[in-house]
Amino acid sequence: MFKKILIANRGEIALRILRACRELNIKTVAIHSDADESAMHVKMSDESVCVGPAAAQLSYLNIPAIITAATITDVDAIHPGYGFLSENKRFAEIIEEHQIKFIGPKSTHIALMGDKIKAKEVMNENGVPTVPGLNDLKDVSKVKKFIEDVGLPVIIKAASGGGGKGMRILNNIQNLEKTIESAKIESKKAFNDDTVYIEKYLANPKHIEIQILADAAGNIVTLGERDCSIQRKHQKLIEECPSNILTQDQRNEISDLCIKAIKSIGYEGVGTLEFLYENNKFYFMEMNTRLQVEHPVTEMVTQIDLVKEQILAAFGKSISFNQNDINMKGHSIECRINAEHPETFIPSPGKVNQYHQPGGLGVRVDSAIYPGCTVPPHYDSLIAKLITFGDNREDCIKKMKRALEEYVILGIDTNIQLHQKIIQSEDFISGNYNLNYMSRFD
Repeated sequence: MFKKILIANRGEIALRILRACRELNIKTVAIHSDADESAMHVKMSDESVCVGPAAAQLSYLNIPAIITAATITDVDAIHPGYGFLSENKRFAEIIEEHQIKFIGPKSTHIALMGDKIKAKEVMNENGVPTVPGLNDLKDVSKVKKFIEDVGLPVIIKAASGGGGKGMRILNNIQNLEKTIESAKIESKKAFNDDTVYIEKYLANPKHIEIQILADAAGNIVTLGERDCSIQRKHQKLIEECPSNILTQDQRNEISDLCIKAIKSIGYEGVGTLEFLYENNKFYFMEMNTRLQVEHPVTEMVTQIDLVKEQILAAFGKSISFNQNDINMKGHSIECRINAEHPETFIPSPGKVNQYHQPGGLGVRVDSAIYPGCTVPPHYDSLIAKLITFGDNREDCIKKMKRALEEYVILGIDTNIQLHQKIIQSEDFISGNYNLNYMSRFD
């Protein structure tokens, strides 16, 4: 097994990886910026290295500094977590060049799935349904013909995109060229790539994603689905597993198609295939070639440690179970707790004066904050993930309602109150919600 892993991340995911490493008897190296010198992942790791000043570009995105830290601490592998460099093809390539193991897929697979156009081509070849789209937008007449065929509205997306960047909805054909240009400018700024494509816009879909795990021997399993439809500006807020609208036949069918597609490219490690789901039909959107923020809900329902499995797969171990061994039991919900105002959504960095996290049977908190810590203004506002598990969805919601009431974070604003409103709303309780749910709060 790996002897020492460098964790190229911060916050709750750095702690999550650290704990998995400890249970596998693997030493850890934490990297941190100046702003995170007193962070919990730094305090708990076996070694730590400062890789730069507060700004992410100069620290957590500073590839030369991270590679230097890995070299001087003599690590076997680097775990990127999620965000930052986790889906950066060049980062994975450089790690491979330094004979250090990247805990994730091969750089070629990051590149393949990172290009949404190429990813859709792979899925189409394997019978995975995709949203009707057009990749080449150079010929305006062809674009207009496509729009005429599928009807308005349509959506323009960045080929290298994520998080809603480079994304524009077109409702009026007269705004076509202006909207495409706007999407290209934002895409270039966010991803240094102005390639965009166009798709039919689904008006009221759900966001359903399939978790997969693959090893170097070609074994692949799916670990059920997650419903991630509660989103604000394409950022997920609440996720649950399993979805309450899929039949077992639908679940089996889409899982089998995902396995076929992943097998065709020789993928290794964990990954998630994301779909829009409307009128009983799946439409592939993209694949995330990393651990997802919402992985805990899958862990709760399957009782499979995804981070450990990811590390074992990276080392070359075969998956120790098969599809028939996976027993989906109960229901799990995750609320992302962000340091932001619950109504204006303005980020709220600062000192945490008081902190009390909920507990009890079926309650899990993944967080790296503590009383007296400072939430810096330089990074994503996610500060905790509150996860509950119950025998069924109703029981799980009751536990989440109680856990949110118990959760105390003073000194900064959080979105706990917003989660309370959502969890208690009639639409959420009934499961009658889709991607447009959060528009009522804007």
